[in-house]
Amino acid sequence: MADKAKRTTATAKKGAKAPARRRAPLRFEPEPAANPASFLPRESGPLQAARNSLRAGTGSLSRGAVIGMLSLSLLFGAGGGAAATILLLDGFSGADITTQIRQTLVSEQSAIVAVAERVSPAIVTLEITTAAGDAIGSGVIYSADGWIVTNKHVVADATDILVHLKDGRDFAGTVYGIDTLTDLAIVKIDAAGLPTATLGRSGGIKVGQTAIAIGSPLGVYTNSVTAGIVSALGRDITTESGSIHGLIQTDAAINPGNSGGALVDSSGAVIGINTAISTEGSGIGFAIPIDIARPILEQALAGTPLSRPWIGVRYSTIDLRLAKENNLPVSAGAWIVGDGTTSPIIPGSPAESAGLEDGDIIVQVNDTQIDEGHPLQDLLVQYAPGTSITLTVLRGAEKLSIVVVLGVRPTE
Repeated sequence: MADKAKRTTATAKKGAKAPARRRAPLRFEPEPAANPASFLPRESGPLQAARNSLRAGTGSLSRGAVIGMLSLSLLFGAGGGAAATILLLDGFSGADITTQIRQTLVSEQSAIVAVAERVSPAIVTLEITTAAGDAIGSGVIYSADGWIVTNKHVVADATDILVHLKDGRDFAGTVYGIDTLTDLAIVKIDAAGLPTATLGRSGGIKVGQTAIAIGSPLGVYTNSVTAGIVSALGRDITTESGSIHGLIQTDAAINPGNSGGALVDSSGAVIGINTAISTEGSGIGFAIPIDIARPILEQALAGTPLSRPWIGVRYSTIDLRLAKENNLPVSAGAWIVGDGTTSPIIPGSPAESAGLEDGDIIVQVNDTQIDEGHPLQDLLVQYAPGTSITLTVLRGAEKLSIVVVLGVRPTE
């Protein structure tokens, strides 16, 4: 499939070089502040205007109060804005609101603590030996009889894999299979009764919701937990291993060694597998959605070789900008288009057999419309190779239904 017009340059979080000996993480103890300063109320400006508004009545906030709140948000940021709101309301008739805000903050913190306690035992550290040297990565136990999902770039070319569990046990691991679509791999260890992570659904996640990353950054700080939000969905990146589509972007801190670890929501369900970080900024990480990973996880449990469905076209995902620039009839879909030198229909592919043509726009797979939340690739991976699907296609002024029998995605 063709790459999208715009890409984010990123690097797969290759495992950090393993130390000669396993050593305990360093511990940093916070030092108490000397003469900690207290917050002093201002007697004028937007803060005081907001306070005066709250003193004046019990109804909705006045214009001055709203301006005050907005000013605080700009000054302190989103997180600081909540704390500043508590400062604003404390001591006045808004005591109930203050309590609610405090309870919300405590509730969110408690949820992260609970998730860390529940999921961390299912996160493993992978010590990898290759001909080029040693490396470290992370993995997620998703079946109690020793099935682990990790990144392809973590275990690529591995001659030996040692899997370290949080409870101190070590197991030899073998690579069961490599995903041909994404940077995923399945590792198997000979064990039973292992702690497992709950797999969630990534199709329903929203930008702005809590995202928690668990893994072994730098190969030293094992089972580290960091929290942030889902920053964006459907991101495409190019790494040293190739192009990856449809990723979750998060600002939860992830580093080399986190590769293959879990991205978890506030309920403790795995929504993604951490895979890459941006080389051009900070706080920009990427995870493979669990809905894309799920089919190969199930194939491994069934004992079948890992494979992905394939139709054999190169396409561009349509958005408003692309539609406007090319005068397309729809603002969402998969536009089968070449680069001017090669055909977007791969010879001998299912697409060629089904009669798809250069310039066709795929707008629906079976009964599901293609849109930002449901790109073509994500819809296709829900089906096994050999399955017949019906594509709704726009060809000029015509709307066609074309049946395609999915093939097996080539390894290269």
